[in-house]
Amino acid sequence: MSLNHAIVWLDQTEAHVIHFSRNAAESEVIKTTSQHKKDGVPGNNRAVESTGYMDDVAAALMPSKEILIVGPGQEKLHFIKHLNKSHAGIADKVVSVETVDHPSDGELLEYARKYFAKEDLSN
Repeated sequence: MSLNHAIVWLDQTEAHVIHFSRNAAESEVIKTTSQHKKDGVPGNNRAVESTGYMDDVAAALMPSKEILIVGPGQEKLHFIKHLNKSHAGIADKVVSVETVDHPSDGELLEYARKYFAKEDLSN
């Protein structure tokens, strides 16, 4: 069975990767090993960037033909920049980068299936 589409929801601590077709889906969660640190400004926590984390997410997306990247904050933008710099072949498969809050994996899959159904109809 071919699972051509993928959606990845990510933030600074984990990524939810779901490969799917119309009738089937497989998912995995990839967690970062980076540490949060204070940079001297009260209340300002920033994650130490982990390219290893982003490389692990990229590797999980490698078999996909079309990829939708979503997430609540800036991490999705850091990830697409990382793909463009270090994984151009995977970056070429990205169809969109969108803001999505904190859905369950079921809600994420439903969102992705609707997105790709709309995309398939417009092509």
